[in-house]
Amino acid sequence: MAQINPYIHFNGNAEEAFTFYKSVFGGEFAMLVRFKDFENLDDQVSDKEANKIMHIALPIGKTNVLMASDTPEFMGKHNENETRSKISIGAESKEEADKLFNGLSEGGTIEMPIADSPWGSYFGMFRDKYGIEWMVDFDEKHNI
Repeated sequence: MAQINPYIHFNGNAEEAFTFYKSVFGGEFAMLVRFKDFENLDDQVSDKEANKIMHIALPIGKTNVLMASDTPEFMGKHNENETRSKISIGAESKEEADKLFNGLSEGGTIEMPIADSPWGSYFGMFRDKYGIEWMVDFDEKHNI
């Protein structure tokens, strides 16, 4: 079966964000590549951006990978307040949902506190301190 893994872009703080995500999810980076590692980008990426992240991957769970990169200045900036797609996490328990929600939302803006929802799952939404939008859900019917 095909896999779907979120890939997000940052304005120069991908490493900081992913160090934070690693502190919440655990694990180790499967890949971390910097712009300076590619000689053919020397004329496009400035010296101050050479150490920024070209690609980073953090495995989460058994089959998922959260990936990202910094966007070099020559490609423009991302508006961190515009609506982006949300990353949805399906937790295996209420306890795990609380841990992930509380950890990832630290320093961010909670849009919907995690609680029992009208549709029957345990659900919450927030924008983390890096502007990335998340949904955390635990549905007992899907974890039998």
